[in-house]
Amino acid sequence: MSALSGSVPAATGTVRFSWPKAVWLWSHLSATFVLLPGALDARLCAVAIVFTYFTLCLGHSVGLHRGLIHRSYRTSLTVQRCLLSLFVFTGLGGPLSWIRLHFVRDYWQRQPECPAYFAYRHGILRDFYWNLHGRFEPRSWRRYAIEDAILRDPFLRFLERTWWLWNLALYAALFALAGFETALVCGVARVSGGIVGHWFIGYWTHKHGTRRFVVPNASENGSNSLVLGWISFGEGFHNNHHALPDSARMGIEPWEFDLGWLTIRGMEKLGLVHGVKSWGRGTAQLRGLPAGS
Repeated sequence: MSALSGSVPAATGTVRFSWPKAVWLWSHLSATFVLLPGALDARLCAVAIVFTYFTLCLGHSVGLHRGLIHRSYRTSLTVQRCLLSLFVFTGLGGPLSWIRLHFVRDYWQRQPECPAYFAYRHGILRDFYWNLHGRFEPRSWRRYAIEDAILRDPFLRFLERTWWLWNLALYAALFALAGFETALVCGVARVSGGIVGHWFIGYWTHKHGTRRFVVPNASENGSNSLVLGWISFGEGFHNNHHALPDSARMGIEPWEFDLGWLTIRGMEKLGLVHGVKSWGRGTAQLRGLPAGS
């Protein structure tokens, strides 16, 4: 636990070991490692992929990340709440916790000097421990300019308190309706893969890959990974996202397959979203972002 000390300056806040995060992570990983080999089959894997699309793509990437955090499109309150409800089934945590962490991380990574906890100057094992077992507690939230309407939203506060119960209820429903193997593969193992996969893609796309743009005075610019971008619904095109954070489109070149963007385009055609922001290379140049390596 002492390994978390010094990861942020004392004047900024503290990072504490989070027992709830650790128990949630390792209970899922342990069950997956021990029980998954005997439960896998092609049909269940296909169903788990469908669950992953609806939770991680629609819920996290489209709903929470591009929609609520970066305001890359507008939608009705009903659609927004449906997307955020899908997010809780990722098992990643509560939406308000993710919103707070995202605003803090974005703030520091756009500064010339970034605390170690939010930067990527360390190895993968330390990052795994820090990000999946630690909880940042700032001295003050004021500098991060999170909208008060978001923090006070009763629906988000409800999801923040109950997200883990939603997942346990889903596991129970899958078990009752389709049996143990379905509950394990489409519930527990899917959540395990989502937690570790989300962390790994974030780590890798800051340390490795190509950089098309350089954000002036920023300590972190992110990187683009073609393979991770394809399998993460566009989230792995992280240098593009650092340069153009308010764009609904993260894969800006034809070969950068961005399923999250295609989903938003489909929702726009159905009239579910509007005012979609889609920036490309030319917009980045207009904003004064020089080319990277």
